[in-house]
Amino acid sequence: MSLDSAARLTEALLALALIQQSLEHLAGPRRDRPLFWGRITLCGLVIIGAGAAWPVVGLIGLLGLAIVSLPILDRFQGPYNGGSDRMGLLALWCLVLSRVMPGQALQELVFAYLGLQLMLSYFISGWVKVVNPDWRNGRALADVFRFSAYPVSEDLRRWAGRPQLLQVMAWGVMLFELTFPLTLLSRESLIVGLVVAATFHLANAWLFGLNRFFWTWLAVYPAILWLQDRLF
Repeated sequence: MSLDSAARLTEALLALALIQQSLEHLAGPRRDRPLFWGRITLCGLVIIGAGAAWPVVGLIGLLGLAIVSLPILDRFQGPYNGGSDRMGLLALWCLVLSRVMPGQALQELVFAYLGLQLMLSYFISGWVKVVNPDWRNGRALADVFRFSAYPVSEDLRRWAGRPQLLQVMAWGVMLFELTFPLTLLSRESLIVGLVVAATFHLANAWLFGLNRFFWTWLAVYPAILWLQDRLF
């Protein structure tokens, strides 16, 4: 996978993820709607630029999204949806820089940084969990099901009463996240790792409504696929 094709795919997927987020805001306060309608329009330019031989159109869209991200950050006093917004902003600015940096080497460096951050997002998440005794004994995962602020069913909350199963699930998540960097050793193992990771995000979207994580992380997968191909 070439740098250009990986970047274009990441741009298109990120634009779709941002459209999904923006559509949620259109049902919110009226004063926010022009901002998010503007973001949807810019995402359209990015998709057009990524899918056609019009890189200037895509670059205009990316630069516009980068500019629009600033008043959105000010409006919500930071990344209002936690990790998914941080990853989205990281991807956006890395894509912008990879387009405007002079020279292939700097462009590759910026895009590689995005792929590296994706890998670290899993590993660091696993490390934070494994050093926490509540995660090792399954109590933390039980609390997720028992006290979730998200609108989950009562049947799902009853999972909190199955400590042995939750401990196995917790260790499964931690071991996968901690060993994720090893998937970079081959193309096949990375694809398997990304399928497992995407399934994990999809399960969280289905169970807890965390749909933004699924689309945002999926958008960055081309970066790590390109990085693996570049390194090995």
